[in-house]
Amino acid sequence: MHPLLRIQNLHVDFTTGSGVTPALKNINLTVAHGEILALVGESGSGKSVTSLSVLQLLPAPPARYSKGEILFSPDGKEPVSLLRRDRYEMQDIRGNKIAMIFQEPMTSLNPVLTCGKQVMEAILLHKKINKHTAREQVISWFEKVKLPDPENIFDRYPHQLSGGQKQRVMIALAMCCEPALLICDEPTTALDVTVQKTILRLIKSLQEQSGMGVIFITHDLGVVAEIADRAAVMYKGEIVEEGAIKSLFNKPQHPYTKALLACRPVNHQRGQRLPVVADFMGTGNKQPLVTALQKPVINKTETAPLLEVKNLSVWFPRKKTFWGKPLQFTKAVDDLSFTVYQGETLGLVGESGCGKTTLGRALLRLIEPTSGQIHYKNTELTVQKRETLRELRKEIQLIFQDPYSSLNPRLTVGSAIAEPLKVHRMYSSDQQRKDKVVELLEKVNLRAEHFNRYPHEFSGGQRQRIVIARALALHPSFIICDESVSALDVSVQAQVLNLLNDLKKEFGFTSIFISHDLSVVRYISDRIMVMNKGRIEESGPADVIYNHPQSAYTKQLIAAIPKGVSQS
Repeated sequence: MHPLLRIQNLHVDFTTGSGVTPALKNINLTVAHGEILALVGESGSGKSVTSLSVLQLLPAPPARYSKGEILFSPDGKEPVSLLRRDRYEMQDIRGNKIAMIFQEPMTSLNPVLTCGKQVMEAILLHKKINKHTAREQVISWFEKVKLPDPENIFDRYPHQLSGGQKQRVMIALAMCCEPALLICDEPTTALDVTVQKTILRLIKSLQEQSGMGVIFITHDLGVVAEIADRAAVMYKGEIVEEGAIKSLFNKPQHPYTKALLACRPVNHQRGQRLPVVADFMGTGNKQPLVTALQKPVINKTETAPLLEVKNLSVWFPRKKTFWGKPLQFTKAVDDLSFTVYQGETLGLVGESGCGKTTLGRALLRLIEPTSGQIHYKNTELTVQKRETLRELRKEIQLIFQDPYSSLNPRLTVGSAIAEPLKVHRMYSSDQQRKDKVVELLEKVNLRAEHFNRYPHEFSGGQRQRIVIARALALHPSFIICDESVSALDVSVQAQVLNLLNDLKKEFGFTSIFISHDLSVVRYISDRIMVMNKGRIEESGPADVIYNHPQSAYTKQLIAAIPKGVSQS
């Protein structure tokens, strides 16, 4: 019996104006019927190029399959060569025999079609059934992927669903034609740990019911342990290690695999410098020396409060009368009171929709509070006029969740970082401002030649460093980091967390670190505040909350952290 999928000696090149760039080199992979194979590696390692090659979704040119074969055998009989199928033959295979769950559901789903119609479209394309039967099948799949109120969601548009719900619609869309092979491209990146666990269990249970093969692409080896039978580790377009999950975790052979296992914050004490890939790749098989950062211990009796929040509420109208009078409210932030002390990092953790981002923006009055008080250095922010707020925003900065959407695509990164310096009339000439920007770029481990490049020319980790540099340009005393590492590779995440710790030590700023991942928050914070449905569940010292949680909700968040790597 032939395996479900076999990739043999695959080489893929990209032709650009500057020459030919090899993307994949000598890839050999096998996926058995009913097996889950994980493809692991950081951004740019070739994971997505491998999966897109299977479905011939790479634009050619610039892509070129210079060598190799991809053999597919859905019934175990004589395999077909996918690279030799024409466009019409591939159209019949895509979605029908091989399906794919893409990384970002919001950009993968059509915003002008309802979720139900998009899944129904795939069913009608590959099955000879009428629209009524197709609709019933869609609702049945929505039930299987555990979407609440499937009939209602059938008529909803993607923007009306949460991130986890959109991902479930994508799973239903991929599974509705019962494919022999399912390719999942980072299906849980940037999701809450609790939603991530639910999605992983869902994919596993659907795979066991249908007996299909799965290629699961991720950068996090912790996630791999939850779902996969075998894993292949990719680095710079090559497979550097392959094997059963247990052997990869217990006896990793390649330095890069060791790096991926080591750089997760869950494995390290608070304040300890995280190892990065360069440490391992530069030292062969030896473990790198991990040095501890001297994090300041905040003593509340000696340190003055920098920010005091009293009874803060942010309510959004959910239902209005004909005349526009609100009848019902969504209480995004509901009567919160807390204090942030000079020099400390307060971690704010909770699932999507709990009110974390709303609270962060309300503190800067980017969203107007419904009621309550915000005292910053004895100044009441909620009553200040726009001109006063503009001056205060020199001292309070926000690092947004998505660096790509928070950078102007038409401005070079140098201009973007220099812009706040111009607005606040800092430095007397453009040359002085440019010198300052170059200094900031170097502080965040970028180079002077990056000044004239545009945001799209950088990786996700580099863009995150650029927005950190922009936030630091005005020398703020208070920074709010909104999910600033949630969508990054674990290796890049380690670099950014090290950078934030180093910069905090150098600049001495106070910060609120917002995240849905308790292991990251525990690593970087002095205190943790757990939020649920607009209220504070519990708060206290980081290690106490992480190791001895009192609230059932906090225990649930900790239980959802992937346990593939032993926790500290």
